Amino acid sequence: MMTIIFLGVLLGVGFFVFVRTLESYVVDNQAKADGIVVLTGGAQRIADAAVLLAEGRAKRMLITGVNEATTRQEIAVTHPVIAGCCVDLDYRALNTVGNAIETRRWVESNNFRSLLVVTSTYHLPRTLLELQHALPEVTLMPYPVIAGQPDGTRWLNDGEAMRFLVWEYIKYVAALTRTSIEADPEHSPFAVLFGGRKPLS
Repeated sequence: MMTIIFLGVLLGVGFFVFVRTLESYVVDNQAKADGIVVLTGGAQRIADAAVLLAEGRAKRMLITGVNEATTRQEIAVTHPVIAGCCVDLDYRALNTVGNAIETRRWVESNNFRSLLVVTSTYHLPRTLLELQHALPEVTLMPYPVIAGQPDGTRWLNDGEAMRFLVWEYIKYVAALTRTSIEADPEHSPFAVLFGGRKPLS
């Protein structure tokens, strides 16, 4: 019984720390890196990343997790910078683990040492965890995107936001557990076990 109570308290404290971490992410309007990686999952993510590229904040950009049915031309309709030569599209990643694997391949092929990481605020802890696990030698600079999803600042007053963040926290804890016992996500059975499917198509 004491063990269950202890674990409950530990998870509760962890959730509080998780939310405070979300609140600590701020946009750095001066940050520059070798590359930009943006994870699909919200139109505003690509829009923000496109602005960063247009401002010359990095040499190239990777959009990872693009739907196989989506073409570069379709994305470029709303984000013209995507039509340029400095944007790469990844169609293989199926989840955040896959995003990290494909990002590692892209970083290695371009010999990059630093990345601006663009994704929704709530998704940043898990994204940075996966990228740090796959790319321990690369400097990661988070760029939070806030667009209609809980960012942690209003979770106490919003039941839906609370449920959303609790689920994201559970996925973060699972990713933290997995990355602590595996050497490489690309060849790990745990990536499939914890993610429910293969990380790449």
